[in-house]
Amino acid sequence: MTTIDLSRPTPKPTSLLDALPRRVALTLPELELVAARAGGAPLPFDVTAPGEAPALESRLGTSRGTTEDQAYLAAVASLHDPAETLARRGLLVGDSIDDGLAGAVGLLATPTYAVEVDVVVEGVQVKAWHRASGDAVATLATSDGIVFELAWFPTSAWPAELARIGVLPEELAPRESMVPDFLDLPYELADAAVEAAEGGRSDLLAVLTAQHDGAVRDRDGRPVPAAEVPGLLQALGAEAQGRLRVLVADVSRAQTTVVGVRSWVLLADGWRTLRPHHLDDGTTRVELRAIEAGDLAADLAPVLAEVAS
Repeated sequence: MTTIDLSRPTPKPTSLLDALPRRVALTLPELELVAARAGGAPLPFDVTAPGEAPALESRLGTSRGTTEDQAYLAAVASLHDPAETLARRGLLVGDSIDDGLAGAVGLLATPTYAVEVDVVVEGVQVKAWHRASGDAVATLATSDGIVFELAWFPTSAWPAELARIGVLPEELAPRESMVPDFLDLPYELADAAVEAAEGGRSDLLAVLTAQHDGAVRDRDGRPVPAAEVPGLLQALGAEAQGRLRVLVADVSRAQTTVVGVRSWVLLADGWRTLRPHHLDDGTTRVELRAIEAGDLAADLAPVLAEVAS
């Protein structure tokens, strides 16, 4: 099985074209038509009618929900005939679709590795499906379930593609954060603190701190002074304005195996990766580390290494 190491530098491509991902924007009807013409290749999500399930349901994770299912279906129904729009762009000639499109959709349907991405920033959700096999990767992404970006490229370009996922909109300027670049604390405390902050129960933070005396530690493993902990916990809940979740699965067998998950949280000054770990006594703790958008590939490398081993 091919080993994919995203932590190493990308090898030099043999030509400029080899290094450039090909991208095509497709409406949902166009995407479904392409899949049908590619031998009936299944897409990585299911479209269902209102009342049955969310309008866009992922096969590996929970997808975006919507309270406007009827408006969504109306928008899809108003789109032009997919055969005409694809033919106009030269992507459909007679009954034959573009070879690149057919290959990309085929790879989405028959991969070895599956990487599922769910990003929410200030109420805007983007879902992306990355599928890899051998030396090729195909991706599909959407923010509304109506227009999709389909892309395909060699695995050498995958780190750069992953780096696009966490890039924040220009209008979301970073601010000073009250949360340090590194914290290590019990998962139970982090979860309870975020829930208390979101519920406006900041009065509970001092109680939670007392229950976990000395449990919040800095980069050097030293306990954070108890007087500072409630403020840190409150900032952790109050500053959160987005999340990024990546699920990695081995789909090469009949039974899909989820190998690992990476989760990030967006605070005032940028992303933090959340890395759970366990102590000898069974206690679950979580590290919060500052991380850049371009570091997603390196952060996922250990998880993908488990799939490729």
